[in-house]
Order: sequence, then structure tokens, then C-alpha cells
Amino acid sequence: MHLKRAGSQPSQKGPAEYFTGTVWVDPLNTAPAPARVACVSVTFEPGAHTAWHSHPLGQTLVVTAGCGWTQCEGEPIVEIRPGDVIWCPPGRKHWHGATPTTSMTHIAIQEALDGKFVDWMEKVDEATYFAGPHPAHSPI
Repeated sequence: MHLKRAGSQPSQKGPAEYFTGTVWVDPLNTAPAPARVACVSVTFEPGAHTAWHSHPLGQTLVVTAGCGWTQCEGEPIVEIRPGDVIWCPPGRKHWHGATPTTSMTHIAIQEALDGKFVDWMEKVDEATYFAGPHPAHSPI
């Protein structure tokens, strides 16, 4: 067994090429081979979000704090809150992050395929992000 104590791994600022706004990534664990799963805690300050991206083996998000938005390409933006669990299927283009006025933290869990966890794409344009969720698509 290998125990990683809370606070023993430094936070990293999310790279500007993959994120809009201020994002903090806290590593939780990357399992040694032959396992291929990694998980991080990601905190998005208000207005911060990912670029469009996909994961070769999919991704699970577990919202732990705040209020955020997520969208799969071709689908409406939906609001996400603590306790929500989101599954993004392999290869599905999507983005996620905070709302313009609230921060959001989630745990992201994904597996690597041939050492690759994510395929980054273009940034989410402002018109898409600021469209926000439609009330009919957001949980109450």
C-alpha cells in the first residue's frame, strides 16, 4: 500500500493553453503499471473552464463543491452540483468548468490508452460558454 497524505503533493496551475481563467489541479493518484488510472481534484475559479477535449477511454467527474457547467458536443450545456457524477464516453468531445459567478471543484478520473489520458482541442468560444444552460436542462 502507498499512502499519499493530504497536502503532500503541490497544487499546479492549469496551463493557459488548455484552460480559460484560473484553474488549480491537485494530483490525487496515478496508479503504477499495469494499472492505467489517474485522478485529480480540479478547482475552477468563477468563469474558468476547460478547452474542448476528449479522453481515449472516457472520464468520470465527481463534483465536490460549488456549481459548474458541462457540455458534450451537440448537446445542451447542463448545470452540475456537488454529488453529481458525470460519465463522458471515450472519444466524446466535451468541456466543463465553473459558472461565470461561482467556483466549482470536481474529481476527474480517467484511464490512459498507450500513455495518453486526454486529447486537447480548441478553446470554448465565449458565445458558447456564456449561453449557459437552459432552465429545462438544469437540475433544480
